Amino acid sequence: MLRIRGLSKAIAGTRLLTDIDAEASEGAIVGLVGASGSGKSTLLRCLNGLVDFDAGSVEIAGFTLRPNGASHAELTRLRAAVGMVFQELHLFPHLSVLDNVTLAPRVVRGAARAEAERSGRELLEHVGLADRSGALPSELSGGQKQRVAIARALAQGARVLLLDEPTSALDPALRSEMRELLRRVACGQLQGAGTAPLTLVMVTHELELARELCSEIWTLAAGRLEKTEAAR
Repeated sequence: MLRIRGLSKAIAGTRLLTDIDAEASEGAIVGLVGASGSGKSTLLRCLNGLVDFDAGSVEIAGFTLRPNGASHAELTRLRAAVGMVFQELHLFPHLSVLDNVTLAPRVVRGAARAEAERSGRELLEHVGLADRSGALPSELSGGQKQRVAIARALAQGARVLLLDEPTSALDPALRSEMRELLRRVACGQLQGAGTAPLTLVMVTHELELARELCSEIWTLAAGRLEKTEAAR
């Protein structure tokens, strides 16, 4: 499901990532950990083409990324299969919760509004927001916004979900709820019966959270993959 080989990235002569080799199976929950500036977020963004890289390759969700090798159309298809939940979330402030979740399926996949809304309401129910479908993002708590962002990524049919610090703005009780939600996402429980498990890759500064939630941990240091280990 995810294989990284020899991935390197530099900007203006500064090496950000060097010879990254790693792989994860379907249904794995990978924790990307390391000090600030170690390359975690850069690596995460390389996995769905938001950041180009200079050498190596990424095989993910049936796609292969190489330096300067993907067209706009290919990247659009890739990003439907490889969902991204940003730390800033990037919800559309003028759209309701339901419209945020259904916009991409309607615009990118061409789904009919009724079909997209039916699926969107099911996802919102799964993430505990069935009663907030008409709310604007400004009317939600931080934890609720995180759930909308996850539902939005899943609505596109993601097979891999990338998350940048998904619990950083949450209090301890909400972190526990988010941990359980992410476990259910990885098992495919939110997408319907018969759905294959998802692979999750999560950047986090919280090593304890990574050990509780993740099946494996990748530790980055100065742009190098220092070690990989099974977390549980």
